[in-house]
Amino acid sequence: MSDIILNTPLDKKQLQSLKIGDKVMLSGIIYTARDAAHKRLVALLEKGEELPFALSGSVIYYAGPSPTPPGKVIGSVGPTTSGRMDDYTPVLQEAGLAATIGKGKRNQAVIDSCVANKAVYFAALGGAAALMAQCVKEAEVIAWPELGAEAVRRLRVENMPLIVINDTTGDDLYVKAIKVV
Repeated sequence: MSDIILNTPLDKKQLQSLKIGDKVMLSGIIYTARDAAHKRLVALLEKGEELPFALSGSVIYYAGPSPTPPGKVIGSVGPTTSGRMDDYTPVLQEAGLAATIGKGKRNQAVIDSCVANKAVYFAALGGAAALMAQCVKEAEVIAWPELGAEAVRRLRVENMPLIVINDTTGDDLYVKAIKVV
């Protein structure tokens, strides 16, 4: 089976064709955000204020890059544990967030939100932060630079390798994989 090529912004109908275990090569604009940034994003939504980027069709990568070495676009940028963002994810998906990228299991509320909002959760290669950085062609801090590594960054990526962990039907690759083993 060949890799599925996806380009941002993501289309909800396109996401509905994805199934757990699918290998995806993602290109386009994505955003980094971790715990502190998620808290601020949800607070802005609750106040009805404008976000630093449009959520509709967007992808958030749970990552905090290391310092950028001279001559590079970004430092190592591996996925962080997704469960830390579980309290915020359904709110962001309801506002249009199409996909998240991280590592580790999501809670049932996030899985249910993926179904209700036709969103997906991708896993990135944990432990391969330098490899993931090679997919980043441009990087720019667009919000909350005082958060350092947790600032929101706009990344342009090419062929970022991902695996569908939670699809729009509520399937969970981690649960299915455990049943197989």
